[in-house]
Amino acid sequence: MKLEKVGIVLPGGLDCPLPKMVPVEQLFMNDRLDDIEATVRKEMTSKFDGASFRGKSIAVTAGSRGIANIAQIVAAIIGQLKDWGAKPFIVPAMASHGGATVEGQLQVLAEYGITEASMGVPIKASMETVIAAKLKDGTGLHFDKYASQADGIVVCGRVKPHTDFRGDYESGLYKMLAIGLGKHNGATVLHKYGFSEFHWLIPEAGRALMKAMPVVMGVAIVENGYHQVMTVEAVRPQDFDVREKELQALSKKAIAKLLMPRADVLIVDELGKNISGAGMDPNVTGRSTATFVKYDVPAIQRLIVRGVTHESNGNACGIGFADLTTVRCANQIDFGYTYTNSITSIELGPSKLPMVCNSEHEALVVALRTCQRVEPRDARVAWIKNTNELTHIKVSETVLEDVKDRKDIKVLGRPEPFKFDADGYLI
Repeated sequence: MKLEKVGIVLPGGLDCPLPKMVPVEQLFMNDRLDDIEATVRKEMTSKFDGASFRGKSIAVTAGSRGIANIAQIVAAIIGQLKDWGAKPFIVPAMASHGGATVEGQLQVLAEYGITEASMGVPIKASMETVIAAKLKDGTGLHFDKYASQADGIVVCGRVKPHTDFRGDYESGLYKMLAIGLGKHNGATVLHKYGFSEFHWLIPEAGRALMKAMPVVMGVAIVENGYHQVMTVEAVRPQDFDVREKELQALSKKAIAKLLMPRADVLIVDELGKNISGAGMDPNVTGRSTATFVKYDVPAIQRLIVRGVTHESNGNACGIGFADLTTVRCANQIDFGYTYTNSITSIELGPSKLPMVCNSEHEALVVALRTCQRVEPRDARVAWIKNTNELTHIKVSETVLEDVKDRKDIKVLGRPEPFKFDADGYLI
């Protein structure tokens, strides 16, 4: 599907006073690891007996969430396993991402720098699963075929707040077991419960699979507010319960967010599955299908999305949380990928198209004119690249008044007007 010009009639046309924007820097928790490979190897060698791995086939998970330095981390795990005399291989653990196809999931990994050539081990990719365990209510839990046949499984994943539910265990090692290694089949089964049940469902499924499958190690990653690796920890299977809960609490302290109290209009340059499972992280935007979750975010009246990341391969799941976009952005969407992801999660709203405008100038004018209780020139506007990169952003002059007493926001320049090219797109 290709959209052409949209016949929007704007009272007064595009002649609308726009606020000026000021570059600022937001300051977050900035602890980070300097030598990631050395940390991974030290964690593994200090907590595990390498002799117990000798000669064994070990499946190492690799996901699809755009984790910082993920290729380096996976390579370090593989390297240490080889040094111990193990026979490691990589398994894509990304549920239905990559269009729920082997080819699509291999492409996702390749874009993160994870290939058979770069890692020096096979990548065994399949959408086939086995029923490896059952929930207390009798529901079968799917599990990747190749991982189930290994002598051991290393579950590598990032621990962070989930986009659609709250609990002691959100995105992390248990979710990688239950959803990531469950592939398309397993993700579909568990999402039928709805996100409101995930606070108990994810740990119950994870624990059941831990008992049934040969999980020998977890490698948990926590990032700081700058999307840098601040912690990598090798976790013994018996410690999953305690350590994942503790690391989840740490990740909630470290997460980046918008520090102003409100923004009438939020402009987001790009969304994508490599940025967030929701395309745009609700922990930043507050936009989600999970109405039962209270997000600590500014009040936002209108949200504009400008594009879809290249790494997302056209999967624009999450664009439905925007109010406005453009013809150019809509034509970047692969509706097959997007709808497959949305159907798997049984949440159709994230795949809906917002109002499609002919240009970003038009989208901004519509957003400003439809904000309540504020004149366009006085609107509080924030402009970000994506919901992962929130350090250097732009805000309107009126936002500065709201944050003038904060020590964690630094003004970097002078107010400047919005600039558009000949087609009305932001420069």
